[in-house]
Amino acid sequence: MRRLLLTLALTLLCAGGLFAQGLDSLDIFSITTCPGEDASTQMRLSWGSDTLATSCSVTLTEARDRRWKKARTLQAEGRYCAVYDTIWSKRANGENFNEDARFLKYDLALDSLKPRTDYCYYVTYQGTDGREARSQVYRFRTAGDRKWNACIISDFHSYPPLPGRLEAAMKMMDAVRSYDKYDWVLNLGDVCAWGGSYSFWVQMYQEQPFRDYMWASLNGNHDHMTRRYQLSNDFFRNATANPRNGYPGEEGVSYWFRYGDALFIMLNNETMRDSTGFAAASAWVEKVLQDNADARYKLVCEHYQWFFGTDGRTSQFGRWHEIFEKYGVNLALAGNNHIYVRAHDKGVVYVQTPSSDNERGQALYGPLADNADRIDFRWNEGPKTVGALHLSVTPKKMTVTLLDRQGTVVDRVEIEP
Repeated sequence: MRRLLLTLALTLLCAGGLFAQGLDSLDIFSITTCPGEDASTQMRLSWGSDTLATSCSVTLTEARDRRWKKARTLQAEGRYCAVYDTIWSKRANGENFNEDARFLKYDLALDSLKPRTDYCYYVTYQGTDGREARSQVYRFRTAGDRKWNACIISDFHSYPPLPGRLEAAMKMMDAVRSYDKYDWVLNLGDVCAWGGSYSFWVQMYQEQPFRDYMWASLNGNHDHMTRRYQLSNDFFRNATANPRNGYPGEEGVSYWFRYGDALFIMLNNETMRDSTGFAAASAWVEKVLQDNADARYKLVCEHYQWFFGTDGRTSQFGRWHEIFEKYGVNLALAGNNHIYVRAHDKGVVYVQTPSSDNERGQALYGPLADNADRIDFRWNEGPKTVGALHLSVTPKKMTVTLLDRQGTVVDRVEIEP
């Protein structure tokens, strides 16, 4: 793994580079904060280290403890990961290569946290030769506030040879924050062009929003694949540390969590392409909704679109709407189609995000041929689309706001519990 990172760092340094983006260390990488099952008191931390590590630990304290006097240190156990090793990939300079990705993967579950609290942490590494390394400081806020906000973004297809994709998405997140602050990020999939290319994840995780916020993420079809279209849940699973409460085979990929009084169910489209896969997923969703019937708000998220934004044809809506109606789902969120669509049906609001990479948006849509009675609004900017959503939640309502790249409000919907 050290060879992968040294080669990657030198390549990107020459191209204007990984170090310029604030690489923590060649020994610690891909640090990200994921929700615990109850995000009021639980978080899950994910990172990797080279295989020479003898130990890794997390030092954690409340953000107000600026001198870290009350910090506690937690040891973590790594597991050997070669999921991405030898996969055919591409460097930032356009050179073809095989990923040299053998490393130790760490998942650390935090519990007994205080609700409504800002925390800071860093990761410390010790190697076989006595070397020590320390990451930059990362932050997150636990749930529990009566009012909270999230940024919702998807489909930026991070691809080092075309850095403008990731830059456009990060600027879009800045525009959302300028509109109104947010407490965490909800990612609806396709953040990587090829999820099997681990160097893509390493570079992407250096961006500031991954240091400042908890990210709840979906597995998109691009996150699920390699350049040669090898498919695996393991690419997404080993890039994050989501709750392991999914159904068999889906642990850490399909999952659910509570953020305050809202239930989020996160689905993996890639394993429910046929009727058998959908039956397993839908049975699990029904059980999660039954077990969390007390949640004020119920949100279901998947990557594939509910409707095709080009003409309104039914997509995943046809599979799910009866279950959503039965259990009182308030908001169904999706991405993938690269066209913003807002629709409604029997109390459920369906929203799908636009793309955010300024490159892979769809061409302008025509008139609605289907579901004109359900679809209320559509939007994109053609092939070069950049947009994202701001979600504001209070005990009285959820407000979903679509923003364009300048942070201008394009659409808004309010949803009562």
